[in-house]
Amino acid sequence: MKTKKELGQHWLHDELSLQAMCDIANVSKNDYVLEIGPGLGTLTQYLVEQADRVQAVEFDADLAKDLSGRVRADNLTVTHQDILSFDLTSLPADYKVIANIPYYLTSNLIRVLSESSNPPLSATLLVQKEVAERVAATAGDMSLLSVTAQMYFEPSLGDVVPAELFTPPPKIDSQIVHLQRRSQPLFGDMSTKHLFRVVKAGFSNRRKTLLNSLSAGLQLSKDDTRVLLESASINPIQRPQELELEQWLALAKLVKS
Repeated sequence: MKTKKELGQHWLHDELSLQAMCDIANVSKNDYVLEIGPGLGTLTQYLVEQADRVQAVEFDADLAKDLSGRVRADNLTVTHQDILSFDLTSLPADYKVIANIPYYLTSNLIRVLSESSNPPLSATLLVQKEVAERVAATAGDMSLLSVTAQMYFEPSLGDVVPAELFTPPPKIDSQIVHLQRRSQPLFGDMSTKHLFRVVKAGFSNRRKTLLNSLSAGLQLSKDDTRVLLESASINPIQRPQELELEQWLALAKLVKS
């Protein structure tokens, strides 16, 4: 089937890569799996054979209509819908997400999964390699995406999937990133709206020091911002990508007070 460039469609047929996604997600007959963007159903076929039930959500109307014919399985449900508006609370607790997703969807999808009142037990995503690395980054290379994901999930990187294994091949390689839900989010009972207001202000300009970016983003004087940063044991001339998760939490608590 012809791909739609505007939807970032690239079909993966490599059996080892498809099975690697199932292995990293530890799919078993006890699992309810949400597959996002099943496309031609190559991964779907593996999932219906290894999971208890599979809910596939496909944005492309033509692909959604054809999927049940391509993958014939009693434990498969296909829904034509944008995953960003899909009701995750309709799924059973501790479901698993497995998906090969386009670049443009990654940040919004991780945010939606994280902030849902019914988040997945895990999310195993095949994304552009550089995006996978951003999600799993450590202090020194952090971004708004990595902070958002890691407040809720513990990330680990899986196999690299070369571009030539896709049809049509994308411009760069992809990589599997596995997100395992934390038993408790790191921020505890802190308002997520407040926390990420502070984080977004910090990352509003990665090239600026935290003193400058937070002062502008939170509309505080530089003197007040300096006091906040020093109270959180953060050097005002540090840049946002250098902070540990715990430092963001400490800073957000001080801003709240």
